[in-house]
Amino acid sequence: MLSATSISSAIEQGTMDWDGQLRGNGLLLSLGAPLQPLIDRGRQVIDLADQSSIDSLYGEPVTEWETYELAPGGVLLGAVAEPLRLGGALMGMIGGLSHLARVGLAVHVTSPFVMPGWNGHLTLELLNTGPAALRLHHGMPVARLVVFALEGVQDDETTPHTFYGRAADLKSRYADEFTVGPSRR
Repeated sequence: MLSATSISSAIEQGTMDWDGQLRGNGLLLSLGAPLQPLIDRGRQVIDLADQSSIDSLYGEPVTEWETYELAPGGVLLGAVAEPLRLGGALMGMIGGLSHLARVGLAVHVTSPFVMPGWNGHLTLELLNTGPAALRLHHGMPVARLVVFALEGVQDDETTPHTFYGRAADLKSRYADEFTVGPSRR
């Protein structure tokens, strides 16, 4: 894991771009825009092999906001306010802030890894597991990213993924990326 000094050096040397705040030995991730709510449509079944079925989960993106109330059991995708670029020899790992977990807010409910070559705005999956609605504020710190150096021979830049880092569209593109047919189910 890189220390704050090593992270600052990576930024100065251009192997990493980050304009946000450092806290301890990590990057402090804050909520930005857009927010992408998931909508409860009753007992609807989402076919993960059908992109239009996946797309039906989402409401309208919220691009201008100061506060947002996340209901108990609610799920919200949120863009990190600050863009991040990691060179080909760096990777990151996202962790939620324990203060928020203690009120029921899970901040990143999937793989915590940010792969080498990432360039763009990270998307966080926020889940309210608590008994009360939680009021979120634009710009509030919600997670931390720790940075690691990779061992072994690495290209300075890796091939960026088609769907990564697109600030305007936070939705899942699972069916567009993975072909799931009857023989693969």
